[in-house]
Amino acid sequence: MLRRSLRFLYRPCTTGRAIFQGYTTLSERAQIFLEGVRRSFTPGSAAVADVTLQVAHGELLALLGPSGCGKTTLLRLIAGLERPDAGAIWLAGRQVAGGGWVPPEQRRVGLVFQEYVLFPHLNVAENIGFGLSAISATAARARVVALLDLVGLADFGARRPHELSGGQQQRVALARALAPTPDVLLLDEPFSNLDAALRDDLRSALRAIVRAAGVTAIVVTHDRDEALALADRVAVMLAGSIVQVAPPRVVYTAPQSAAVAALVGDVTWLPATATGHSAVTPLGNVPLVTPAHGLVQVLLRPEMIHLAHDPQGVGTIRTLRYTGADQHVLVELPETDVVLHVRAPGDLPLAVGERVALWVDTALVAYPSVP
Repeated sequence: MLRRSLRFLYRPCTTGRAIFQGYTTLSERAQIFLEGVRRSFTPGSAAVADVTLQVAHGELLALLGPSGCGKTTLLRLIAGLERPDAGAIWLAGRQVAGGGWVPPEQRRVGLVFQEYVLFPHLNVAENIGFGLSAISATAARARVVALLDLVGLADFGARRPHELSGGQQQRVALARALAPTPDVLLLDEPFSNLDAALRDDLRSALRAIVRAAGVTAIVVTHDRDEALALADRVAVMLAGSIVQVAPPRVVYTAPQSAAVAALVGDVTWLPATATGHSAVTPLGNVPLVTPAHGLVQVLLRPEMIHLAHDPQGVGTIRTLRYTGADQHVLVELPETDVVLHVRAPGDLPLAVGERVALWVDTALVAYPSVP
């Protein structure tokens, strides 16, 4: 039933191919393409600053950044809820902004917001089918059935929104956004109103649903775990600009800057003197991913650091926080200002005040030293 439903649900885009002059093959087949997009609300300050971005057909991109960095504004520009001051936007091969304007209702974009905005007087099936007036009643009913199956709510069509949990309401909102078979799905902090356990469940569900529907999606989030868990690629946005776009593993292990490193995960900066392929640090010599020279700061993630009992060790345990499988340990390096955040196995017996040996066994990334 599910496979039949999915074939019915997703209709390939039949619009013409856009001409992205001077760009790569990926650009030419991008489902979402932004070139030099800019939007300002106050003189001298850009909410979105000359953003160029491409999202391939069927890709799920997470747009990650702190509050106020311009993520939602960029999403609204793609949807047509804001007009860019400069630049151009193409969706599914059609230019929708810059050199012409296509209104939101003609862009074939599905939107899911923080607030689910379900109609309280309509049941679940009626909410999902609300935007299907352009097709026959029989086709609309079939599509609603397919979508209910897709989002795991096959038996909930007759219920009203107030009879659903928050997670179920979010699935209804997602199904309603997918109902008109959009070319692009845009989600703005879709899980921010849900508790932590439910967020984890819905992340996996969203990824599976988007994959099954074959739709291209952008998810806006300030939650680094959400971005890393959900996306094919992560676009990191700071102060109106996209500063790195890469797969989650690359963004986490090889961030383009110290600011990106701090945004996507817990980090300790270790002062060091680089001598080419290695650097001298308070932990001894460590290998470097890329050669460097002079004063640098080396990126350490908690899981990169190993520790063991050693009365002569260089570190002293300051605090412990046990979380079951892991324990989060703060280790002070005497006679320095360095405090390391270490993620140690939960079954390793440790005590506050204990001396420990510390080492790393992987190449590290070095950044210019901060004065």
